[in-house]
Amino acid sequence: MVSNKNSISSTVASAVGLGAIIGAGIFVLSGTALALAGSEALIAFVLVGIVALLVAFEIGELGSIMPHAKGAGYSYAFKAFGSELGFITGMLLYFSYATSVSAIALGFGSYLSSVTGLSSSLAIPFAIALIFILAIVNLFGIKRAAKTDSALVVFKILILSIFIAFAFIMAFYYGKFNPENFAVPPGVGGIAAIFAASIAIFFAYSGFQVISTFTSRVKGGAVAAAKAIIASVAISMLIYVLVVVSMILLVPASAFKITADPLVFALQASGAPRYLFLIVGIGALVATASATLAMILSSSRIAYQMGEDRLLPKIFRKYSSKRDVASNGVLISVVIAVIMLFSGNIYIIAAIANFGLLFSYLMASLALIHFRRTKAKATFRSPLYPYLPVIAIVAIIAFMYGMPVESLLIGVMLILSLIAVYYSLREIESKRVVRVKLFR
Repeated sequence: MVSNKNSISSTVASAVGLGAIIGAGIFVLSGTALALAGSEALIAFVLVGIVALLVAFEIGELGSIMPHAKGAGYSYAFKAFGSELGFITGMLLYFSYATSVSAIALGFGSYLSSVTGLSSSLAIPFAIALIFILAIVNLFGIKRAAKTDSALVVFKILILSIFIAFAFIMAFYYGKFNPENFAVPPGVGGIAAIFAASIAIFFAYSGFQVISTFTSRVKGGAVAAAKAIIASVAISMLIYVLVVVSMILLVPASAFKITADPLVFALQASGAPRYLFLIVGIGALVATASATLAMILSSSRIAYQMGEDRLLPKIFRKYSSKRDVASNGVLISVVIAVIMLFSGNIYIIAAIANFGLLFSYLMASLALIHFRRTKAKATFRSPLYPYLPVIAIVAIIAFMYGMPVESLLIGVMLILSLIAVYYSLREIESKRVVRVKLFR
């Protein structure tokens, strides 16, 4: 348990997790899921939420084993399986978070251009401004960043609550409920469609690992941090389901297309008052800003931890214990995020982010099995062992197998490149080759 002035409550920790989860996903990807699977997208949101909840239990236990680790899934892979898998997992997860910063910030810029009625060409300048402002917030320290994120979370949940309340009032108070809105048209639903929608919205549940990067700072210790992780996933799943149900109450599920502003589309199609469009637009701005803040925090601390473990250069090790911030990690993450804004292909950014996240979740599940077998001391235990990690592993592999071919190719190329880099660095350092005997 911590008692210094930089400690944060479990409530604030949960808010940081919610801030990382409830970001651009529900404001952007919900329409894509409905377009792919119709009303059966609800099943996809629940399915992905359950998988995220399984991993959340695992991350909670792993965090209690290593409460001072700042690298999330990387730290667990590094401690369980060594530097090779640790390096690959860490770099994939780092780039997943760092590139997510640019994708989410670009969503912020697009919404801001729309809300203000300014040219869409200003989306990138707006995104850059957001990244730099939130980097400054991060540099002031984790407590300041966490409290800022907590305030943003409360506001955006309020916005989503207004949207949900409007939909239910329209449907049940004014008698506009139409059960046919939930009908699945021929050729849209089915297992394949649900799976496709699940892949599309997986990114919407990412981010809860951010809490595990500051477990030692949470009042109540690792148990409180684990509960905060689990609570953030469970609350976000409930909110997601209610928002998607509300969208279908307002507009038939079959009417949704792949669009960047599905909530605004639902309001317009249902004849909602114009002030609600503005409210939802502001909510989207707050959501993307909150998620960007959390992703900068996560990526910087993963880079710092890899530097501490001597898998990244010394420049990544700069750390202020007073403010509990990895300052160089923040700055380098910001540079990568800004560069990625000019990549011209958000699909590639999303592919890197999703593949890296899935790979880190897979390593976390395997690491939990390793630490249980070695009887590592944990103050929090995930339930239903060994069934929980086995189910998680099978589900994660299924998600990876179901990813678009382009995404899988990008992921495989990244892994091969990281293997080449790792062993090239070993050769330069003249490190002795380690040989193990797998069989007697």
